[in-house]
Amino acid sequence: MLKIGTTIRTFRLQKGLSQGDIEKKTGLLRCYLSRVENGHTVPSLDTLAKIADALDLPIARFFADEAQTHSLKHQNLTDEELRFLTQIRRYSTNLNESDRRLLVAMVKKFATSATR
Repeated sequence: MLKIGTTIRTFRLQKGLSQGDIEKKTGLLRCYLSRVENGHTVPSLDTLAKIADALDLPIARFFADEAQTHSLKHQNLTDEELRFLTQIRRYSTNLNESDRRLLVAMVKKFATSATR
C-alpha cells in the first residue's frame, strides 16, 4: 500500500528540509504538512504538486514503487547499508523532529568514535 505521507517525509529529509522550509515554499501550514506526513490527511493532487515543486521533484516520484530504495541504490550502498537505512527509515517515521535530531547526533557520535 502506498503511504504518500511517509514518501513525502522521506524525500523532505533526504533533501535536508524541515516542514517549516516546505511551509515557506508552498504556503501550506506546518501542522497540515505534519498531518499529511503522519497519514492523518491525504493531500489533493494540486497540493501534492505544490509539495513536489517545493522538493524539486516530479510529482510522479511520489507514486513510484521503491522510489526511496531506488534513489539510495544509486549512491553505491552495500546491501547491508541499504537494509540498515531502510530499518532506520521504517522506525523513524514515529519519531518527532527533536527525537530525529537526537538520533542523527547519536549516529554521528558513534561514527566518529568508530573511526578513531
